[in-house]
Amino acid sequence: MISAVILVALYRLVVSVIDTLVLRTLNPLDHTVFQQVFGHIMTVLIALEFNHSLQYAITRSPRVIEAKIVILIAQLAIVRKLIVADFYTVTPAWLAGLAALILALGITYWLMRDRDERLSRPAPAGRAY
Repeated sequence: MISAVILVALYRLVVSVIDTLVLRTLNPLDHTVFQQVFGHIMTVLIALEFNHSLQYAITRSPRVIEAKIVILIAQLAIVRKLIVADFYTVTPAWLAGLAALILALGITYWLMRDRDERLSRPAPAGRAY
């Protein structure tokens, strides 16, 4: 099912790029055109990462999706929202909320990664006297 969503998103990306940049001969350096095209690219990347994490969870024996992967996908989705946002129409409160979400997810990911690194380090050997 996710693969079908990825194919549809990829098709819409190709159609959007061809329509926007080739047929209408719009300037790709225009920020609105860039935001639109990059938003479609980010959507495809998010779907691909989601698909990859599901395949990884299915092939592993515990069949548990790691929380770090979910946090990374959430960060990608929020960053996509930030990239495609029109800063002339968004409110400062909306922007502050998005920044707080990014910060909270970043701190959570950092804490989880730090914990995993501490758990994977070998225990220090006792001192010989």
